[in-house]
Amino acid sequence: MINKPALRNHKMFLVFLFLLFGFIANAQVGIGTITPNSSSILDVTSTTQGLLTPRMTTAQRTAITTPADGLIVYDTDLKVFYYYSAGSTSWMPLSSGVQGRINFKRIKSTDNLATILADELAAGGGSKYLLNSSTLYEINGNVTFNFPIDLNNAYLQGVDSNQDVIIRSSGNIFEGANGGTIKGLTFLATAGNVFNLSGAATQNLIFRDCIVANSNSVGSISGFGLVFLSIIQFSGNTNGITYNNITQLLLSNLGWFSNNSGTYEKLTGTFTLVEKQGGFSQVNGTAIGFDVSSNPTISGDAVLETVVFTGTNTSGYVKPYTAGTYSGYNFTNSWNVRCSGIPTETDASSVADFTMDYPVGSGASTSFNTSNPSNIVKVNGNSTSYNLFRFSLDAPTNNNNRLRYMGKKKRIFQVTGSISFQVSSVGTYIIYIAKNGTALTQNKIYGRGVAINDIIVLPLNASVELLTNDYLEVYAQRFTGGITDAIIVPNMTLTVK
Repeated sequence: MINKPALRNHKMFLVFLFLLFGFIANAQVGIGTITPNSSSILDVTSTTQGLLTPRMTTAQRTAITTPADGLIVYDTDLKVFYYYSAGSTSWMPLSSGVQGRINFKRIKSTDNLATILADELAAGGGSKYLLNSSTLYEINGNVTFNFPIDLNNAYLQGVDSNQDVIIRSSGNIFEGANGGTIKGLTFLATAGNVFNLSGAATQNLIFRDCIVANSNSVGSISGFGLVFLSIIQFSGNTNGITYNNITQLLLSNLGWFSNNSGTYEKLTGTFTLVEKQGGFSQVNGTAIGFDVSSNPTISGDAVLETVVFTGTNTSGYVKPYTAGTYSGYNFTNSWNVRCSGIPTETDASSVADFTMDYPVGSGASTSFNTSNPSNIVKVNGNSTSYNLFRFSLDAPTNNNNRLRYMGKKKRIFQVTGSISFQVSSVGTYIIYIAKNGTALTQNKIYGRGVAINDIIVLPLNASVELLTNDYLEVYAQRFTGGITDAIIVPNMTLTVK
């Protein structure tokens, strides 16, 4: 009699052997398919499920002991597949793209700051958020901060400045001695400052493509090596910003709307370079667009160009220097200013003149030595200047007809004028333009008196290159005539531009 259970087990064993021999013969495995692809050793087929590889953190991946060449894992920290390359003894990303950032953190409007920025708050001693250096923090939505932010040379940015907003209902938004980069955000400090930064010249701040709105004060930045603001809108702020002791201050295309009040921008202390270009300042009421009344020192150069100053402030858009300016102007010789709405001030627009004019029948006497030709001497007399810009009228005792260039850049000037003088005997005389006490002989002009008491009138013309502190005068020489002769000068004018 046949044992049926034993027969059934025997048949199953034969099937298993058949499948095993088939697998060994074909060296292929199919999952989800009975016909694995002939080129594969393992063919996984599905239209509803995927292949799940080992998943681990970066620390777990790098802790694998003696990984095999070609070992593949998924890094859950970096969100990238990695394979091990025995040839380079390193883990390589299984991607042709750029490896994702490790130093990145996104802060959403729905996040609990105490949780997502717990490490930063701890690093700031529980009183501020001390950001991680060289880390990118992305603001997503409206985020209200309960403590100030110390940038600590991190990157803080939004994707859309109209949608990504940092709010501080009391106190300052940014505090500390560190710089960093800020981009693509709106800032509202309703009861404090947006900036309260004071650091060393090794610190840099880059602030661009942002909006500062409805804040109590934009604030202050002091002591940094570089401060660069570009494409910033300022709207509805009660007070503006003060820059103090900045090595390089670069301001590009800033827009100050008429609904701001107070002083928009103020400079104090010492700067090596200041450059403010483009943008506009709409200055209404008692607001001040640009304040340099504390007489900031510029050790290098300062440029204020193509900024449009406009508005209803009739007392002036700029609060000028209180020392070192010229009548009707705002800035010192360190500045080059070319802006709509305020006077142009550059070395290129330097100008000076003097007029020496005595009553009829009188004049200033200039004597020569007894030689013929005589010595070349300065023409004596007291003069008055009516137009001086980046020039001074030096005033030696009883002989103040010296124009000194006070600009910072070398320039070639056109010098024009005239001189009238009376001779006491028949003779020929030469008049010179002189630079730094030396007659420019290439520009001399002759005049001859043909009778005693003749009055000679001669034009003055020259092109002269001047550096800072170079000065111009008028000199004279007797070429022929009485050896005790002198000239009497009732009138002389000189214009330099």
